[in-house]
Amino acid sequence: MDARTSVNDATDYSKRFAAKPLPLTLEQAAWMTPPTQLVDTEGMIDVPRMRRYRQNRLREQMKAHGLAAVILTDPLSIRYATGVRNCTLFQMHIHAGYLFLPAEGPVIYFDSEPGRETGAQLETIDEIRDDLLPLSYMFAGYRHQDWCTTWAQQMKALVDEHCGGETRIGVERTAPLPHQALEKQSLILTDAGEALAHARKIKSPEEILCMNQTIAVAEDGMTRMRNNLVNGITEQELWSHMWAANIEGGGEWIDYRLLASGERTNPWQQEASSRTIRAGDLVVFDCGMVGPWSYGADISRAYHCGPGRPTDEQCRLYQYAHNEVTHNGALLRPGISFRELFDQRYRQPEGYNDQTYPCMMHGLGMADEYPVIYYPADEQFHYDGHLEPGMVICVESYVGKLGGHEGVKLEDQYLITDTGAVCLSRYPFEDALLSREI
Repeated sequence: MDARTSVNDATDYSKRFAAKPLPLTLEQAAWMTPPTQLVDTEGMIDVPRMRRYRQNRLREQMKAHGLAAVILTDPLSIRYATGVRNCTLFQMHIHAGYLFLPAEGPVIYFDSEPGRETGAQLETIDEIRDDLLPLSYMFAGYRHQDWCTTWAQQMKALVDEHCGGETRIGVERTAPLPHQALEKQSLILTDAGEALAHARKIKSPEEILCMNQTIAVAEDGMTRMRNNLVNGITEQELWSHMWAANIEGGGEWIDYRLLASGERTNPWQQEASSRTIRAGDLVVFDCGMVGPWSYGADISRAYHCGPGRPTDEQCRLYQYAHNEVTHNGALLRPGISFRELFDQRYRQPEGYNDQTYPCMMHGLGMADEYPVIYYPADEQFHYDGHLEPGMVICVESYVGKLGGHEGVKLEDQYLITDTGAVCLSRYPFEDALLSREI
């Protein structure tokens, strides 16, 4: 330090370069992409705080929905409630672990190898037990019925011990035999999904930091794809760059293979193929990423493959989709109802409004979540509610003429705060498709 620098100057200097103090507000978190390596001068994600927040949110919603306990089998639900990450994709289709979470009392995780790192170091779990009975015919064979009966008795004993005589229990999706076995134990069963949805819909600042990290990984993948988009590459080769970015960035998986080019962009929701992308094609994708910390990035963009300039119709499709995303994104604010969003939505010009995306907006957290806001064609599915600070909402648009040659899908991801909405997705739109007047 220079001898002329006062103590006060030094203090000011250190404050300027210090991390933002925790806890953060949602507004602060919305603009931050936290480092994950050890650093001395920047704030990291307070993961224990995040775990406590999520478990407390779930317990609050369990009580609000009259649940004495929940039995969780979905690996993302278990991660939300505790932080456990263990063979997630495997357990999506073969249940090999489960969690007993009472509204009050010890949290008990059942794992086939309780000494490993999956939950042993987590303050959100009070006991790890190895008397696991996987709820799958693969493991039990012809003894599946017996295993389910024993498992249900195991769960009933925990309810009797920790739920103070209450027997209304929330359960997740299971096969018929486990569900029937629980019913035979005189437990009152209800879907845990409602309590989980209302717990997960409100994010903490730490969750937003995790989500921003996933978005940064997704945007890295977008850049890799943009840089490798050349005449002659196949859809699958191009899509592999998004997967590589996710795996290298510590992510989990991508929910789908939604990348299409040329005539395969209309209708939408055709998955990546071996089609060769040619000069002049539109290339459209939806990243659908479950990235670091299991948080989602759900962003869609459309590129034009050069050399050459996009056509007037390609620009028209793109600008109509861009108009819808930006218009509907500007509507987002705390307190607005789903019905108001529906009524005030962007209307596409005649001829471009016959094919819409399945929903106008939806929630996001650990993958797609409640709520879903529908278009008029699906108004029979509409339910009302309102946006709250802490929700993350994805705004969708697909524009393609019925029977047309190409289409465009765009999507942005927003955080609702006390004062409005912040767009978390920062990847730019395409100047070449926006700059031409149509």
